[in-house]
Amino acid sequence: MKAAALELAVLAGHLVLYPSGLITERRRPATAATAAASGPRPVILLHGFVDNRSVFVLLRRALARDGRSRDRVDSLNYSPLTDDLRTAAELLARRVEELLERTGHTEADLVGHSLGGLIARYYVQRLGGDARVRTLVMLGTPHSGTTFVPLADAHPLVRQMRPGSEVLRELAGPAPGCRTRFVSFWSDLDEVMVPVQTARLDHPDLLVENVRVSGVGHLALPVHPAVAAGILRALSDGGPAAGAQNGDGDGRGHGPHAGPGAASVA
Repeated sequence: MKAAALELAVLAGHLVLYPSGLITERRRPATAATAAASGPRPVILLHGFVDNRSVFVLLRRALARDGRSRDRVDSLNYSPLTDDLRTAAELLARRVEELLERTGHTEADLVGHSLGGLIARYYVQRLGGDARVRTLVMLGTPHSGTTFVPLADAHPLVRQMRPGSEVLRELAGPAPGCRTRFVSFWSDLDEVMVPVQTARLDHPDLLVENVRVSGVGHLALPVHPAVAAGILRALSDGGPAAGAQNGDGDGRGHGPHAGPGAASVA
């Protein structure tokens, strides 16, 4: 009941903020000061299906408190008319290059909610983004596909999030030598991820930390303070995303560099 109430509150607040996220974010040009490549790595945030950058208002504040100035945090708005997530991944590739040029860094971090996580994964695994991305954090991302709302299959992006889609088969394929670290937050009360375990990333070639979130719904993942704290830990030079190790999680990690222990937050 608490999770459902939180989801409704988040939805109401997000509907108020949604129009502000439709406006394209203004980006500052590169200067000698911003191109010094000092301080934390820049971050790009990717929203979910039919959403926009307004979903990250609270997370951006958390990143700012953690030392990432406004010019080092970017949001990618991809069009709801996009019919192939690979197109959005190519747009992301260009945005990463622009951000690195502007800040003087050689690597960035990515945070993707839901479909945004799949777009970021495609860029990292299939478009060579692992050379540019140190850590990719995913929140409620359907790595194995979700069966939520079958009637939504009319939209091509929804079909790409279904189990067995061509895109998901590509991502499940070999990814030898991938250098990016993946952190996937999955919630035991995520009503959009069906089944909820689909938001766990299991891939033999990838460095993965799966983090279980208790009592938080899909919409609340980008705004929940415990999740935000986990994201900040994950972006802190490879630290564990979970603040505590306990028996409720299953973040064992997979691949040749599998992460430690059971991990959970919230």
